[in-house]
Amino acid sequence: MSAKWTAILFAALLAAVPLATAQDSSSTAKKSTGTEMKDATKTAGKDVKKGTKSAAKDTDKGVKKVAKTTDKGAKVAAKDTKKDTKIAAKDTTKGAKTAAKDTKSAAKKTGGEMKKGMHDITHKPKKTDEKTAATKPADSTK
Repeated sequence: MSAKWTAILFAALLAAVPLATAQDSSSTAKKSTGTEMKDATKTAGKDVKKGTKSAAKDTDKGVKKVAKTTDKGAKVAAKDTKKDTKIAAKDTTKGAKTAAKDTKSAAKKTGGEMKKGMHDITHKPKKTDEKTAATKPADSTK
């Protein structure tokens, strides 16, 4: 039984030695708390400066990319608008020509009826003895 206890004690000692030596091996020269704080502040300042430069560079790249994309979109939109305007103008001209032909064709087909209708419209109506009601001026005293 003593061999068993010896083995357990030996294993525990082997496990504890690395932990005990690791505690003291962090630095060979001890620094004061003030020095450690100064070093940490310098490191933090450098990190912030580096991060700011990186952020500014990334922002600049992003702005350039957005400007380039917007410019490209504007050019495409202008080109499409110009194309659509030309198509609309052609369609309007074509529609006007078709309407003119249809009107001319209808006028030829109706012939005499068209002239007769125009004659009726242009004649003045006959005078009758009926008189229109006289208008009264507005009474502003009421």
